[in-house]
This record gives sequence, structure tokens and C-alpha cells, in this order.
Amino acid sequence: MRAKRIVVALSVTAAVAGLSACANSEAPSSSSNAPAMSTSAQAAPASTSSEAATDQFGSACGAVPTSGPGSFQGMATDPVATAASNNPVLSTLVTAVKKAKLVDTLNGAKDITVFAPANAAFDKIPSATLNKVLADDATLKKILTYHVVGQKITPADLASGDFKTLEGAMVKTSGSGQDFTINGESHVICGNVQTANATVYIIDTVLMPPTTKPGA
Repeated sequence: MRAKRIVVALSVTAAVAGLSACANSEAPSSSSNAPAMSTSAQAAPASTSSEAATDQFGSACGAVPTSGPGSFQGMATDPVATAASNNPVLSTLVTAVKKAKLVDTLNGAKDITVFAPANAAFDKIPSATLNKVLADDATLKKILTYHVVGQKITPADLASGDFKTLEGAMVKTSGSGQDFTINGESHVICGNVQTANATVYIIDTVLMPPTTKPGA
């Protein structure tokens, strides 16, 4: 009888060990998936963070915070609308983007380029005209999507470019070195800013689609 108990005990121990071994063999499989997804999700920010530290150019780059979520390093880890919301240089643009309900559209896009008007660019627009545009969702959305190109544009591409925007019309770029203009009127004042899903060029003038006349 005692021998039987020993045999049963050994059998139970073996079964438990077997279950434990199965659990251990399955655990790395499920846990390895999670880190893999996390690594993939963070791959773009990781690759752009070095760019964020060294490759920006322009007279207004000094106005960008040197640390925190609104800094170049901080912006590199967030999708573009979120990144812009952390940068005080772009607060008016962020207000407009939220008003036009474009936050999810911009954050969900991949490898886009945004020509982002700085606060001073909006200051050039008469307040009555700006308020009228902000109150007109259709016009506001048209203007804002004219600032977005559905591809990544490098500084070298800006030298002589003709790009289709999300609005549908084209923007033309020209220049060299660290001096670039958009449509011959708006200057890049801080370029090659990287976010998790976009390249951002901060500009000094709000771009207007060819068929849009604000205040009309």
C-alpha cells in the first residue's frame, strides 16, 4: 500500500512538472510578442530621436523648448498632432487642428510632412479674418490640409519640389542649404523636426490653397 502511495505521489509530481514545463515553454512565446510589438511601435521614434538632436535648422529652432515633451527629443516620440500640442511655438495651429477635428487624421497618418505655421504666422492674418476662418469648419479644414503632404520630404527634396497636399492642390518648394521657401512666400524657420509619424517644417506664413480666399 505504501509503495502504491509512493508511485501515485511520483506520478502527481511528474504531472505537475510537466504542466509547469508546458507553461514555461508557452510563456516566452506570449511575452515575446508583447515586447516585439512595443519595439516595433517605438522603432520610428528611436530612429528619429538622433535626428531630433542634430538635424534641425532655422532661426526659430531656438524658441523650441530644450527639454520635455515639446522639445525636439520629446516631439520625436509622439504622433504629429500630439507632438505639436506640447510645443508652445505651435499653440495656435493646434487650436485650429482641434477645431477642424483633424487630430486623429494627422496622428493616424504615416510618413507625412507637415508645413506647420508658427504662432507668428497666424498673427499676420487680421484678427477678424482669422476668427471668421476659425468659425468656418470647411474652410479651416481646407486650409489646414493644404499644409500636409502625404509623403516624407527631406531637406534635400525641398530644393526644388512640387508636392500634392491632402487638400488636393500642389505646393512648390525651393531653396538650398538652410534657406527654403514654400510657394515663394512662406519661409522655413525651423526645419526637419521629427515626430513619430511626420517630418515637420515650421513656417512663418500660413499657406492658402489656390481656391481659398479667407474673409471673402
